Amino acid sequence: MGSSAEKKAQTPEVFTDLKIKEPSNGSVGLPALKSSVGYILKYTNPLDAIKASLKMNQKGGFDCPGCAWPDPDDERSSVGEYCENGIKAMTEEMQNKLINRDFFATHSVDELAKLSDFEIGKSGRLSEPMYLAKGATHYQPISWEEAFNKVGSHLNALQSPDEAVFYTSGRTTNEAAFLYQLFVREFGTTNLPDCSNMCHEASGSALSETLGIGKGSVTLDDLYKAELVIVVGQNPGTNHPRMLSALEKCKKNGGSIMAINPLPEAGLISFTDPQSPMRLLMGGTKLSDVHVPITINGDVAFFKALLLKLIEKEEEIGGVFDVEFIKNYTHGFDDFITDIKTYDFEDCLKASGITKDTFDEAFNLILNKNNIIICWAMGLTQHENAVDNIRELVNLLLLKGSIGKEGAGTCPVRGHSNVQGDRTVGIWESAPQAFLDKIENKYGFKPKSEHGYSVIDAIKAMYEDKVKVFFGMGGNFISAVPDTNYSAMGMAKCDLTVHVSTKLNRSHLVTGKEALILPCLGRSEKDYQKTGIQMQSVENSMGIVSSTKGVLEPCSDDLLSEVAVVCGVAHATLKDRTKIDWLAYKDDYNLVRDDIQEVVDGFEDYNKRLKQSSSFYLPNGARERQFKTKTGKAHFTINKLPKWTLKDKELIMMTIRSHDQFNTTIYGLDDRYRGIFNERRVIFMNRDDMKARNLQEQQVVNLQSEFNGVIRKAHQFKVVGYDIPKNCCATYFPETNVLVPLDSFAHTAKTPASKSVIITVEVAN
Repeated sequence: MGSSAEKKAQTPEVFTDLKIKEPSNGSVGLPALKSSVGYILKYTNPLDAIKASLKMNQKGGFDCPGCAWPDPDDERSSVGEYCENGIKAMTEEMQNKLINRDFFATHSVDELAKLSDFEIGKSGRLSEPMYLAKGATHYQPISWEEAFNKVGSHLNALQSPDEAVFYTSGRTTNEAAFLYQLFVREFGTTNLPDCSNMCHEASGSALSETLGIGKGSVTLDDLYKAELVIVVGQNPGTNHPRMLSALEKCKKNGGSIMAINPLPEAGLISFTDPQSPMRLLMGGTKLSDVHVPITINGDVAFFKALLLKLIEKEEEIGGVFDVEFIKNYTHGFDDFITDIKTYDFEDCLKASGITKDTFDEAFNLILNKNNIIICWAMGLTQHENAVDNIRELVNLLLLKGSIGKEGAGTCPVRGHSNVQGDRTVGIWESAPQAFLDKIENKYGFKPKSEHGYSVIDAIKAMYEDKVKVFFGMGGNFISAVPDTNYSAMGMAKCDLTVHVSTKLNRSHLVTGKEALILPCLGRSEKDYQKTGIQMQSVENSMGIVSSTKGVLEPCSDDLLSEVAVVCGVAHATLKDRTKIDWLAYKDDYNLVRDDIQEVVDGFEDYNKRLKQSSSFYLPNGARERQFKTKTGKAHFTINKLPKWTLKDKELIMMTIRSHDQFNTTIYGLDDRYRGIFNERRVIFMNRDDMKARNLQEQQVVNLQSEFNGVIRKAHQFKVVGYDIPKNCCATYFPETNVLVPLDSFAHTAKTPASKSVIITVEVAN
């Protein structure tokens, strides 16, 4: 069983004819336009794609199913308020090819597992519910009623509700997510792992502790007005391309930009707005004023070096810190200063991996700036010391008084389009008691208060036979999680695995003894219910809740909305035990929002505000300098340098995305900005490290990691020499998730340490 599951979970160890070009020094522009148009023509009905694109991210339209970057409050481009990867995300969910019973009758699960992730995703849209019986080799059709009853019978047969796990991806809307967690809590468990556990959980932990809210504090307008935007551990050109427009506005308004990242990324070098004919003709805007090529996981060391020099300058000339802000709004300043002075500047500089000249450039850019925004993504959050990384950034902002004022603050840039909203409405394995009390008062049942499984916990529980049913609301769980082989063996031990999805992915092929695929509507499709076409809502990276409403006809009559799926499962499972009229929610989503406003803070007049203006801001204490911490003030923190060393021939590896990728969705085989074409099985290495190992360009190697005595291997990768710090390397996920140890994760957050995996490289036989 385990061996079969491992094979199905791993990407094929084959090459697809690697082509290498010089990395790009600029982003977007004509190549992005060409790529977008080509993608539309190849995979969709162009007329539908044009119709949908004109409504994507527009008021009254639908929210992009890709990243969570916010839409402008006022002016939105009438040509298209989206980016290249937004087009890819949209068209991925409206492919002109459908998967039905004939497809699954022709292709066995084992056959499909031999395909690449790109080929699996491009098989087409799922168009009817499918069931894999125990011992069967092929999925077969099943009616929705039978599917719901099968889920209900498995859940009701469990010895304890805690033998089930209910996972959520970030694409799930507020309405579906609220009902989902409500069903899970009424069923009797708190096992609600979600994709936050794998990306920004560390951000939420650090920000809640220091500023009293687990979200960022800035608005889009703040980015335009900042004196300095520091972008750390993030590649916006690929992962959040619309962010580049905001950075360009910052530059035009006189602001500066600092990029802190091991790799030089094209999106932070130069940006050409494809909607500006003049820019297309004359060239793009230079963005970064300085690039700090930090060693992997050298962030705390670098920021400690900055803090030491800032303290030195403050004591020498004064005026560097915002003394009044520190006095009136912060706690722990003296202890913080005492601790930071125990560190040696030269030691910190060496640990950061950068030169003194580069440090001086960065320091001089920060020294006299007071309106500073720090943006970050998974380059900071996927380390064992991830929480410390973010707390150290907050220390810098607190010294400068750069919290709770115009043009300043924290900006964790979320990945999937509603990952933040899902948490806001209750997708949380460790929800606060105040939220649970509101659930009890509203619905009349007492939710379990003990914390449930996060993603890491859920994987271990499945492997240890403590979980019998896995239910996934969206996402591609098996390709997203660390330690691929262990996770796959755990999944295979379940009695039933269920996935609600728009298209086929690898998680549908790594199954329990029985499996269900439940196909759902895409964001761009109309959601017909008894009371008419339904509107839903999402929350973006900056705490704005906006409406989303599809504009295209569903690609199949056998699709249900996520809301309808949740209601169907809840009704079939809870039956006469429930205190809730689940089928009424399915008919009218206004009823769901009426309930949310009673249970979740900040959603007063939910329906009214959505219908009047399409969006509204949720309350944000840090934005107003109202810090809901234990002391009522923002907290300075004491953070230690990470302790890790490399032995001879070892490298520290970070997993990254290609430009033709969003999370685990593979749009294509190119990484245009980094000069990689038609291949994903590559390892980016410093050329001196290659020379020390007698490795040549495109030489085939195997990779190995060892953690706590366990050896993990990934085979068949081609070496690519690249501008990356010595002793560091980078590979694409999910191909190298197999190397990421399950037990290596952030303290207090359990975010997997996918950005700091120690490996060795050996020539393949």
